[in-house]
Amino acid sequence: MRRLMLLRHAKTESDSPSGRDQDRRLDERGRRDAAEIGDFIASHPPVPDSVLISPAVRAYETWERAWAAMKDRVPRPRVELQPDLYCADSAQLLQSIREVSPRDAQRLMVIGHNPGMHELALALTDRGDAAGRRTLADNLPTSGLAIFDFAIDDWSDVAFRRGRLVLFVSPKLLRQTLGE
Repeated sequence: MRRLMLLRHAKTESDSPSGRDQDRRLDERGRRDAAEIGDFIASHPPVPDSVLISPAVRAYETWERAWAAMKDRVPRPRVELQPDLYCADSAQLLQSIREVSPRDAQRLMVIGHNPGMHELALALTDRGDAAGRRTLADNLPTSGLAIFDFAIDDWSDVAFRRGRLVLFVSPKLLRQTLGE
């Protein structure tokens, strides 16, 4: 059994000081939402034991904020910046996942960007949380987290339409659930 967690980066500023898309940072809401999703992850094990992150500033800052919210409660995962994740489409993302060694991770988190992350989440889903599938069909919002289980022993066997959506959550959905 393998667990895959797809996390879209948190909300960002519209432009970076350098003018480069890759340098855009989290805005205030993004910093808050990333911490909130990190708290959720730590409170709902199992947590990732390996994390692949796009090299974009916003993706890494999302990880830093999420990790800060969970670090006192969970073991530190192996973290790797992976250049191929920046603006990757669903096929490129799937290839990056398939290349993860089974010894490195039972539970893998990928932090990246739309539209590729949303397309991948939709393509992986075969069954699972019906309400989550309906909500995810519309969008993978910033700080949105889609969790999938695969009945496989090796990451190289991950394939489209083979995942069971365990849960789809976002800070907005968490706030609605809590009645805020």
